[in-house]
Amino acid sequence: MNIVVCVKHVPDAQSDRTFDAADNTTEREAVDGLLSELDEYAVEEALKIKEAAGDDTTVTILTMGPAKAADAVKKSLQMGADAGVHVSDDALAGSDSIATSLVLAKAVEKIGGVDLVLTGMASTDGTMSVVPAMLAERLGLPQVTFASELTLDGSTVTIRRDGDVATEVVRASLPAVVSVTDQINEPRYPSFKGIMAAKKKPVQTFSLADLGVDASEVGLDAAWTKVTQITQRPPRQQGLVVTDDGNGGAVLAQFLTMQKFV
Repeated sequence: MNIVVCVKHVPDAQSDRTFDAADNTTEREAVDGLLSELDEYAVEEALKIKEAAGDDTTVTILTMGPAKAADAVKKSLQMGADAGVHVSDDALAGSDSIATSLVLAKAVEKIGGVDLVLTGMASTDGTMSVVPAMLAERLGLPQVTFASELTLDGSTVTIRRDGDVATEVVRASLPAVVSVTDQINEPRYPSFKGIMAAKKKPVQTFSLADLGVDASEVGLDAAWTKVTQITQRPPRQQGLVVTDDGNGGAVLAQFLTMQKFV
């Protein structure tokens, strides 16, 4: 079985994330980045499938983005994936989900022979959750999304999707695109052995020309969605400090009532 896991390199949520004032795109160069946390669950699920199926299964990590995006592939290889593909081209800057799905689809086709495409439920920077569906449409494959459990049986993939009021069981024939939630597993930490082994694993780099994608189809100028206005987060105000002179409970109750918490 040939599994491709689509991952994204995103700004660290613990850092001060900002927008580039020149074009209102996310500032990535001056901010530490990392493998999107939600994508780690997709990588882990692919590795679990490989461990259950044996050596006949190959896990390939696919990402697109600037040079720093290679770190997302590197982390995935350290976890245990077999190979990586990095689509890197200056024209990709500012691409929206529509362009992203186009590039990823062309890359999956170039990899070839893919039985299962796994993704996270969303990226932690854009949080749109639409790329898996767009990717499946472009590839002409069935999609099953938001899987909190996944099983394979021959040429069929079955998932459990947990909603607010109901749980659904959905099946699809392979090949298919599946997005997974953060409830599906617990991603492993790279071991020292895995870190060392990752240095010898193959990573291919493709340009848009390699994929047959015209630069006019991607980037900020081709984007269907753009950030048009930015407002800085207001500075955090000092909280209310109450000196308890015996009436602290009453003051607390009054504060909660004013804030409509009770």
